[in-house]
Amino acid sequence: MNIALSEHFGYRKLIKFTLPTIIMMIFTSIYGVVDGLFISNCVGSTTFAAVNLVWPVIMVLSTFGFMIGTGGSALVSKTLGENKPQKASEIFSMLIYLLIAAGIVLIVLGLAVIKPVVILLGADEEMLAPCIIYGSILLIAIPTFLLQTAFQSFLVVAEKPQLGLGVSVAAGVTNMVLDFLFVYALQGGVVGAALATALSRLVGAVIPLIYFICAKSAPIRLVKAKFDLRAILSSCANGSSEMVSNLSMSIVNMLYNLQLMKFAGSNGVVAYGIIMYAGFLFVGTYQGYAVGSAPIVSYHYGARHKEELHVLLRKSLTLIAIISVVMTLLAELSAPLLATIFVSYDENLMQLTTTAIRLFMLSYLLSGINIFTSSFFTALNNGAVSALISFLRTFVFQLAAILIIPAFFGLNGIWLSVLAAEAPSLVVSIICLIANKKKYGY
Repeated sequence: MNIALSEHFGYRKLIKFTLPTIIMMIFTSIYGVVDGLFISNCVGSTTFAAVNLVWPVIMVLSTFGFMIGTGGSALVSKTLGENKPQKASEIFSMLIYLLIAAGIVLIVLGLAVIKPVVILLGADEEMLAPCIIYGSILLIAIPTFLLQTAFQSFLVVAEKPQLGLGVSVAAGVTNMVLDFLFVYALQGGVVGAALATALSRLVGAVIPLIYFICAKSAPIRLVKAKFDLRAILSSCANGSSEMVSNLSMSIVNMLYNLQLMKFAGSNGVVAYGIIMYAGFLFVGTYQGYAVGSAPIVSYHYGARHKEELHVLLRKSLTLIAIISVVMTLLAELSAPLLATIFVSYDENLMQLTTTAIRLFMLSYLLSGINIFTSSFFTALNNGAVSALISFLRTFVFQLAAILIIPAFFGLNGIWLSVLAAEAPSLVVSIICLIANKKKYGY
């Protein structure tokens, strides 16, 4: 039985509603890890480093999907809370059509700049070719990246988080099977890995598209829609924090790679790539809860249910605090295993990666609250506060940390930079929650 956005949410119901989205995010991370696992063990560390060097470029171009998905879902949920279902479907449909058009434009722009960009990021002669090949194939699939990302949020708005999980599983299984076939069995190298990822994204985009076309009784569905500049601007403003966050993270990841090439060479980039893959598993829990709970917040905000907002915030902060401790302990204990899975063929690289994971993942104690707080203000349709938190957290504080701390602590300073950035971000999050308490009544 589906749980409606309009219901009262206790701990049990809140967990039940958000759990499919949390699992979806974690599973998405798992098949990303499998992708990296095949590349590292079947193609080699140099190609693995090349893939990790070009991946932030793809994510930069994908940020529009995050923005429309989170910002648009907040606007659509709020519109449903105002009891305007037809208008909500029209806004949703217009945003999906916009994403398809934007994806086509990004293919052209991305293919034009991919080579000079990876050279600028420090790709040497050996890494250049796999960077361009992997990046170009994924660029051609960028429209499906945008749609899959946006649909993750809109399926929650449609009160179908279980379907979102099913789509993620289908896409993940597709990626894993094709990785085995293309990379391992057929020895397709970086081309096989890129094709596996691209085709899995296609699955993740097409299934929800079919659902929203055919589902006549869903809260939102694809209908004819007119161009609505106000809705676009509102969605972009609401989701600007997620775009800023993902754009900033991609830029900062590029800076991490530059610093690591300086301090540790390609081995440092490999270790950082493993951290990113493993980190998706843990951060995916926070992001899954944020995405899963945001439409509930938006609905009750639109319906002016202030007491429900208060309950949702209090219970969410409690759950996130508990999850943060558990996630950090799991990350610290699993560090040797994660390093062994990826680089068991190189003892020195294993030791470097284990140390890197243990230092880097201390940041998980603080990051959960920061991720949720930014998402909470997006759900309240306050893109300015949400963007402020995200911009300071993922760009300003991290940029300062990655440039300053390694000068004093060397390579270990790079791994501790995220922790150094999350601490002041937590202070900003708390200040924003307190400062806006009277305005929203939570």
